[in-house]
Amino acid sequence: MGANINLSFEEMWEKIIACDSKYDGLFFTAVKTTKIYCRPSCRSRKPKKINVEFFYDIKEVEKAGFRACKRCQPESDHSPHIELVRNVVAFLVNHYKQKLELQDIANHVGVSSYYLERLFKQETSETPRTYLEKIRVDKAAYLLTSTDRTNLEICYEVGFQSPSNFYKVFRRLKNSSPSEYRTLLNKE
Repeated sequence: MGANINLSFEEMWEKIIACDSKYDGLFFTAVKTTKIYCRPSCRSRKPKKINVEFFYDIKEVEKAGFRACKRCQPESDHSPHIELVRNVVAFLVNHYKQKLELQDIANHVGVSSYYLERLFKQETSETPRTYLEKIRVDKAAYLLTSTDRTNLEICYEVGFQSPSNFYKVFRRLKNSSPSEYRTLLNKE
């Protein structure tokens, strides 16, 4: 894979705990004690946080002496279009703050916007737009629980162009408003 993504250790840790398949192929979880590496969506028992190391490239993780998990088989691609989808997802993760049009994404990967939307939906069951919204809401949720920024600051920080759209999408994906989400998680 060519493009690295901008995720902190904590964010990647959250993705593996949630078994988030959106990030499969963008990074790999290597467990120092077992010398095994997995996809973020692997359903195997989760390791201790201190035993985890993250890699962006499968060649690097194997070069470091780790072997592939037999359960999630991170070394095998299940689709001929997976590399294109990975490039799109990496682009979305790295550029989520910007105002993105479907054509911008299509230009980045070198296909038509029609073909991109159809292929992406076939592979992920989502459109690039809904995928981007999920990335933005994930980032917003992380900022809500780890910073003291206002909801409005977070709205613009994660790339939403209007607060009303931010609140609508956040509620749809998290089943609460940003304020309710922050309050709920800070109580725990």
